[in-house]
Amino acid sequence: RAGVMAARFAAFGSRLWARQGLRVPLGALAAGAAGLGGLGRSPLRADSMDDASNLKPHHLATWQDTSKGLVPERRFNRVKSPLVIELPDMNFLNPDELVFGHIILNDSKAASRDVALKKGCVRANACRDIWWEPSEVRAAIVTCGGLCPGLNSIIREVTNCLWDQYGVRSIVGIQGGYSGLSNPEAYPPVELNPTVVREIHMKGGSVLKAGRGGFDAAKICDNLQEMGINMLFTVGGDGTQGAAFLLFEEAKRRNMHLSIVGVPKSIDNDILVFEKTFGFDTAVAQASEVITNAWNEANSCKKGVGIVKLMGRDSGFVAMSAALASTLVDLVLIPEVSVKAEDVLAYVDSTLARKGHMVIAVAEGAGQEYVSTGKKDATGHTIYGDIGTFLRDKVNEYMKPKGGRSFYIDPSYIIRSAPIRPIDHTFCSRLAIDAVHTAMRGYTGVCVGPIHNVIVMLPSRLIASGKKRVNPKRSTWQTCVQSCGMPQCLAGGADDK
Repeated sequence: RAGVMAARFAAFGSRLWARQGLRVPLGALAAGAAGLGGLGRSPLRADSMDDASNLKPHHLATWQDTSKGLVPERRFNRVKSPLVIELPDMNFLNPDELVFGHIILNDSKAASRDVALKKGCVRANACRDIWWEPSEVRAAIVTCGGLCPGLNSIIREVTNCLWDQYGVRSIVGIQGGYSGLSNPEAYPPVELNPTVVREIHMKGGSVLKAGRGGFDAAKICDNLQEMGINMLFTVGGDGTQGAAFLLFEEAKRRNMHLSIVGVPKSIDNDILVFEKTFGFDTAVAQASEVITNAWNEANSCKKGVGIVKLMGRDSGFVAMSAALASTLVDLVLIPEVSVKAEDVLAYVDSTLARKGHMVIAVAEGAGQEYVSTGKKDATGHTIYGDIGTFLRDKVNEYMKPKGGRSFYIDPSYIIRSAPIRPIDHTFCSRLAIDAVHTAMRGYTGVCVGPIHNVIVMLPSRLIASGKKRVNPKRSTWQTCVQSCGMPQCLAGGADDK
């Protein structure tokens, strides 16, 4: 069985299994990876499994048969939503409403569009008829991985929606991530209600103490059954949602009626398929303020160079977006674009000659060819070298003989631990509420997120198969390049993906 899992999830297997602490025979992973061609997504997506609207395998009425396509909710969802009684004039979705992913005619980038979205995605909002009888629901919320602005907002709004809109009175928060589900004795769950969560969105971090590792699908299913939980909301990144998909498969194997709905989290905005993740706007706002501080330092010194290192291990969305938001940055370095050190220093010279000061925003994963450690941590993550201090020292070595210097700022965890901004909290509310509507409609093994600013649901495996990255050939990066005035040698070329 482990070999089957390895084959099916080889596109993200080795990274995901290591992150979640699963013990799987290396031979099985290797065989699966060889059969699927490595870490690309395409081999996983050659038939109807590619179709985001193919949700019959993800509804509790149809998940045990082999049928495919849209779920005929009007046939299977026999419980009238309490919202119909309380708010009869409210707008309710048709359960088969679709948001098409491909909306551009004569699209110049048609070949690069995600094939999973071609037939559309089912909207994730309130319908008149639901699967679950609210009085029978016992729900749990778990936050996994690192911190991100908005975790408490998600916890708050999921709790409030269950309680106020559906009358669910049994809601628990799981502490310590998946460890709290694998070992609830060590991480006892806490009862949640509107009084408990009333003000938690004003705080950063997670009141449920997010954590990494601890995933064991069989043990978690056992504990969920023992606790009587039949609805689980998983809040976390691609690893968390990949593990949630494995949990969904274990529940399906047992025919254990359990709605698992994910709310993807990534401060780096590197979740596949969805346009944006919660916390990203707050991170960009925080980063923009730090960039302003670096600009003040550099602008107050002859030949001053402000350097700000920002989050972004594999994707440069935060650095790119903060540069666009601040309009003060002259150079952005991201993992997706390789540059030569001599080109960076030459651009420092030309910028200082032109305006007397300079600001550089660098993502933490950029330039690893210069600072690679060749090491991995206990969870299998690559230990990245510090590109920020490398760049600081390089600039100082180059500029001090010329009468210049750098001002280096690394805000680090200040950004991810910040309380959420109002616009981000509003987005969290949309995600959380639609996650609840999705679960009450009987879906499982799915995530919710925005496509063309409409919240939709799609199978969790689609977002767990890799990471979204900045495309140097797309207009947003090109706008950033133009805004900063970067030369072509630092903007990315034909070899950058």
